[in-house]
Amino acid sequence: MITRDTARPEGGGRAAPGGAPAPARQWPLLVVVAGVVVGLLVVALDAFRAGTVLVGLSLLTGALLRWALPDVGMLAVRSRFTDLLTYGVLGSAIVLLSLMAQPDPWLEVPFLEDVVHFTVR
Repeated sequence: MITRDTARPEGGGRAAPGGAPAPARQWPLLVVVAGVVVGLLVVALDAFRAGTVLVGLSLLTGALLRWALPDVGMLAVRSRFTDLLTYGVLGSAIVLLSLMAQPDPWLEVPFLEDVVHFTVR
């Protein structure tokens, strides 16, 4: 009746053996965080589009690692399906929005201009 402990998320075990140092046990999370940090540094160095694409690709890498590896350490926050959906949707949205950012978008979606004109009128 009373919950005394919380279950670890599916796949939340160590990514390396227990005797390995902490960074080696959490390498999937460190890969994603390092990619996001590098992307934010690139944005700070005045390369907005490249930096935000790197941030989005880092999240997509997190989704790929969550899907491909049985144990990903602290990268596993929820169930595998929820993590895949969250990392995948956020990563895809960041990449698509950064490709469509003005000025000089690298990707143009024709109907979005009509949607903006209809809603902002």
